[in-house]
Amino acid sequence: MPFTIATWNINSVRLRMPIVERLLKEHAPDVLCLQETKVPDELFPEKAFRKAGYEHILFHGQKGYHGVATVARRPIELVEKRRFCEIDDSRHLSVRVQAGGKSVLVHNFYVPAGGDEPDPEINRKFRHKLDFVHEMNGVPANGDELSASILVGDLNIAPQEHDVWSHKQLLNVVSHTPVETTNFEAMRKAGGWVDLMRLNVPAEQKLYTWWSYRAKDWEASNRGRRLDHVWSSANLVPAFAGYEILQAARGWEKPSDHVPVIARFDLD
Repeated sequence: MPFTIATWNINSVRLRMPIVERLLKEHAPDVLCLQETKVPDELFPEKAFRKAGYEHILFHGQKGYHGVATVARRPIELVEKRRFCEIDDSRHLSVRVQAGGKSVLVHNFYVPAGGDEPDPEINRKFRHKLDFVHEMNGVPANGDELSASILVGDLNIAPQEHDVWSHKQLLNVVSHTPVETTNFEAMRKAGGWVDLMRLNVPAEQKLYTWWSYRAKDWEASNRGRRLDHVWSSANLVPAFAGYEILQAARGWEKPSDHVPVIARFDLD
């Protein structure tokens, strides 16, 4: 059986626990990384995860906003809850998990959305986003014979032309502006990270993981963006066995506007 890892911006884990349980029951990833959990640590729904067979639970949360959590069917060890940009807003969690004889460092990220105005001089949220991505240059994709790295999460940037429904119309929209995409790809490459979702997918093929709540019929309009990502260190590429974007989850009851992405590795 492969080692599987899922990432999902759940947009409130307590509100959407029923669909999280559905994901765990139907797909049973070894590790699930959640973003935008919107819950302080003392109120995280641990019992529900344990009941679903996920006994190993780590979280980094706060009341009402942001927050990340990583849960697993196998032991995980806390490595770091990193504070970015000198702001305590619960956007990162890293853990170690054993898979296929390797110690795999798993980073779970929730990058700031950046607000609506793509001008760092007048929009402090956009400035925060750019600064956050710059600081991610300090997160390398380390790996050797006995170790490897995976980075997943809602990174809130659609870097390539066909990661959005209309490159031309979204060039001035936060998440796809040139300053974001250029800095984002430079950061990824500088850290030695491999974009697994684009590894064997043609550049002209559309890939989306997010559909706005504002669309009356998200499926018919299909105006999506690829905001959720799965990266790895280069030494995991030979073990990468593919991934699935669970687009159907956007239509589940009380859905998140993001859908899960599940990546598979032949490590076990």
